Amino acid sequence: MPQAASRNRSIVLQQRPHGAPDAGTFRLTATPVPAPQGNQVLLRTLFLSLDPYMRGRISDAPSYSAPVEIGAVMVGATVSRVETSRHPDFEVGQLVLGYSGWQDYALSDGAGLNKLGDDVTLASRALGVLGMPGFTAYMGLLDIGQPKAGDTVVVAAASGAVGSLVGQIARIKGARAVGIAGGADKCRYVVDELGFDAGIDHRAPDFAQQLVAACPAGIDVYFENVGGAVFDAVLPLLNTLARIPVCGLIADYNATELPPGPDRLGLLARTILTKRIKMQGFIIFDDYGPHFGKFFAQMSQWLKDGKIKFREDIVDGLENAPQAFNGLLEGKNFGKLVIRVTQD
Repeated sequence: MPQAASRNRSIVLQQRPHGAPDAGTFRLTATPVPAPQGNQVLLRTLFLSLDPYMRGRISDAPSYSAPVEIGAVMVGATVSRVETSRHPDFEVGQLVLGYSGWQDYALSDGAGLNKLGDDVTLASRALGVLGMPGFTAYMGLLDIGQPKAGDTVVVAAASGAVGSLVGQIARIKGARAVGIAGGADKCRYVVDELGFDAGIDHRAPDFAQQLVAACPAGIDVYFENVGGAVFDAVLPLLNTLARIPVCGLIADYNATELPPGPDRLGLLARTILTKRIKMQGFIIFDDYGPHFGKFFAQMSQWLKDGKIKFREDIVDGLENAPQAFNGLLEGKNFGKLVIRVTQD
């Protein structure tokens, strides 16, 4: 069922999952395309961003943001084209970045919309390297991680939308970059294509030993995207005064109970104390929103200069968003995961 001019497909939250999302979590619906009223625009979705934070939004557990309501359209950042405008600041045909969610069409009063350039082939960058993931990598590493020349920076999920940029920014700042990823292809990519100093497969039976070998001087900055067994291997290698920006914990997003094994909380607390480690979580726009312009200018220049590379994993069709999202939580994507809702 492709995008049509008279029908608005949307994917709504049907029920909250227990563990991993399944076939009953989301539901595809279709309604008439809404008509804009005064000072509104009708947006047609071209690209939809899928990101790990969305797993928290379909849970009703306490969090930094309200959960998606049952029956509501699933949230998500989008690149859209203005189809109809009754707003003085927007013209028909303009490309905009917004948060229309998992649907073909949406109405907006202009709040939160950002105008993009005219080249639709570059527009999806606003969902990745020049958008929230890039901003997350930039501020998390530079403000919390504060890498110095000669430091060893380790990043989990290193081939993903955030991790791939963390390692490249670390290299720009003169640090060593060690990436942890799932699978030999991803590990080769971060070294051969992105310029990391090492890439380690967390699925390897000797993963912990490989990490030790890649970090002979210990770890000065660990950019946390994963948690779980990866953090277990990182913890004993942290240097005194190490910094840990905590961006995500995707290994635990579908967990329904605490992991088995010994209680590690005491070890973590003791390590933080004795090594004087800084470990800080952050919510990118809540904590750093006013700095977006500075990030955008710098990242745009790095792209222009060829200092930053990025990869997109594009899946066609809104109807494929639930399956692609599940794959994201399982580490099946390779690069920034984007749904191409329609060919424009």
